[in-house]
Amino acid sequence: MVEHRPILTLLAHLVLILGVLTVAFPVWLAFVASTHEVTAFTSGVIPLWPGTEGAANYGAMLGQGMSTSGAPPLLGMMVNSLIMALIIACGKIAISITSAFAIVYFRFPFRNLAFWLIFITLMLPVEVRIVPTFKVVADLGLLNSYAGLTVPLIASATATFLFRQVFLTIPDELMEAARIDGAGPMKFFRDMLIPLSRTNIAALFVILFIYGWNQYLWPLLVTTDAKFYTVVAGIKRMAEAADALPQWNFVMAAVMLAMLPPVAVVVFMQRLFVKGLVETEK
Repeated sequence: MVEHRPILTLLAHLVLILGVLTVAFPVWLAFVASTHEVTAFTSGVIPLWPGTEGAANYGAMLGQGMSTSGAPPLLGMMVNSLIMALIIACGKIAISITSAFAIVYFRFPFRNLAFWLIFITLMLPVEVRIVPTFKVVADLGLLNSYAGLTVPLIASATATFLFRQVFLTIPDELMEAARIDGAGPMKFFRDMLIPLSRTNIAALFVILFIYGWNQYLWPLLVTTDAKFYTVVAGIKRMAEAADALPQWNFVMAAVMLAMLPPVAVVVFMQRLFVKGLVETEK
């Protein structure tokens, strides 16, 4: 039975409002900064209300970039980030769901060992193995390419573990019924397991898309050609303009534009994302 206490309800709403303001205020400052001239920040006082240069700043970033920092137009970098994020998200899901399917539904020697070897790689993030990974990518000639940006990041032990746990909750009777009906392993995988994992796939896609979009260190290492710059690494280059003060109005315009694709993915897939995180029964 749910108790309705006005004081607790008011306190809960105040906490939520405070949390929203804490998260939203820096975003508001970034938006305000993106609508002013660069001279608005030389005095050291940050304006709190939008200016009149927003359209010019956003148009300049999308079409021209920042010549002072060597950053190309933002639109091209956003396309690169989008391609990278989509390849990483779809590749991780495809590899993880098939590997989890093999571990759960096939009997082969050292099956559990194979799973735990995959799981142990969680202790070896990209930052730990970045030097040998860069050496391999360089030796294969994959620098300044989409393959070099995505292939080293495309495996996911976390997603394999999550799909394994999902498959373990599916009753064995379902597999037996499919076998009696003449369904082979791949037909059972395609027609039964994938539809049952739809919400989990959606939740993982949102998480992995944001993971790929926000990649910073790896793209910074493997891209020296401006054609393959990603937006997060590009913002870093803008903020560290050589022999000049950063043009914060343009940098903040780039930040606001870089936020749009991840926010759009979360909003568009919100229902499936939440359902995939809280769903416990099939």
